[in-house]
Amino acid sequence: MGFKFFKSKAPGTPSYKYDPEKEKPIIKASICNGEQVAGFKNKTTGQFSEVMFIKDNEDLNLFMKTYGLNHVDKEY
Repeated sequence: MGFKFFKSKAPGTPSYKYDPEKEKPIIKASICNGEQVAGFKNKTTGQFSEVMFIKDNEDLNLFMKTYGLNHVDKEY
């Protein structure tokens, strides 16, 4: 007897509408604790939109596969 408040998406379904003309994929990594967040950075404004946390290579591969990426730059 449970209620679902949030609709879950199938793995590999994009949760963010990525525009390659205006944005570039980035992994933001903390030099303090090593935390990594995948997302997209607006090429004009520099605004970063977080998409998912990256815990390991499996998460990174899922991010890349979901958005059809071959390469992701890392920023510290």
